[in-house]
Amino acid sequence: MHDQELADRVAANVRHLRAGRGITQAQAAAAAGLPRATWAHLESGAANPTLQVIHRAAQALQVSIEELIAAPRAAVELFKAGALPARERGAAVIRQLLPDPIPGVSLERIELPPRASFPGVPHTPGSKEYLACDRGTIVLAVAGRKLTLEAGDVVAFLGDQRHSYANPFAAPASGTSAVVLVGNLSGFVTAR
Repeated sequence: MHDQELADRVAANVRHLRAGRGITQAQAAAAAGLPRATWAHLESGAANPTLQVIHRAAQALQVSIEELIAAPRAAVELFKAGALPARERGAAVIRQLLPDPIPGVSLERIELPPRASFPGVPHTPGSKEYLACDRGTIVLAVAGRKLTLEAGDVVAFLGDQRHSYANPFAAPASGTSAVVLVGNLSGFVTAR
């Protein structure tokens, strides 16, 4: 990568992030503890900023340095049906809903045809799973219990234990599963 390409990346990212936060260059410069002229040069791509300037800009914008030097992302990106990965578990289809990898987060749509079931895979220790039923009825077996979810219901449970999903009825069912690695869950209370 050429020096100018990196400077242009930083400039585009800094401009985009600052504008997205609705602050002026003067406000951003003040938050970073930098002269306004330094900030303006940073956004123009004409500067050759030091690591300290990039670090201060990242702190002021509340992002990592990596986000400032990464290739700029599109402001909007449409992913057509079927564009994201899907896998089958028996008759069920599980579709990934996040096109970008986010460490510690998984978001998937579970589609259960009539009378379909499949075992879930225990997730990383310290994870929590949230299951929201979108349509039909989903029976979740977890922690020695069977919980029946109907459209609009949500259940939260420790994701590192054995669990399974079932649709024992004649109508299709679907839901959204979010798995989040949250670290210390000592205060987590299971569903009643």
